[in-house]
Amino acid sequence: MKNIATALVKAQKAFGPALKTSTNPHFRSRYADLSACVEAVVDALNANGIFLLQKNYDCADGVMVETVFVHESGEMLECGIVHFPATKRDSQGYASALTYARRYSLMSACGIAPEDDDGNAASKKQPEQKANHNAMQDHITAIQDAKNVEELQVAFKEAYKSAGTDKEWLEAVTGAKDLMKRKLK
Repeated sequence: MKNIATALVKAQKAFGPALKTSTNPHFRSRYADLSACVEAVVDALNANGIFLLQKNYDCADGVMVETVFVHESGEMLECGIVHFPATKRDSQGYASALTYARRYSLMSACGIAPEDDDGNAASKKQPEQKANHNAMQDHITAIQDAKNVEELQVAFKEAYKSAGTDKEWLEAVTGAKDLMKRKLK
């Protein structure tokens, strides 16, 4: 386990936040969807020679998922099977449970959480706070000046925090990050 353990420590140092970019209209809250969770970790894992695998297992009343890390050396780390019941016993119910299970299995295995995991705060509508224009421009510049993925992740994380609940700036920093990510690849 020496190779995969070393690689996972290096990868974890470069993990980004699982950003709450999706909205649950029923609760009027934001959440980190599966793609945000994968995006927070997959580049750092891959850069350190780790393949992310999520296995599905047969289950009559829901879904069972296990996150597995496979290192290029052949070493594997299996992170344990999680079970989530399907509330509706149809295709949509099972697919929803599968997405939910994959998201929480991945966050648990990687030791990440959404950037703000306060359930009480999420259930209350928060007033939008406008970010400081000059500070946000500096953050956008830092994102655009990133020389590698690690620098980009650090700059993006700081910009995202500074944007607070300002939707316009959240979209701007996410757009700048996505553009730089494509350029750096």
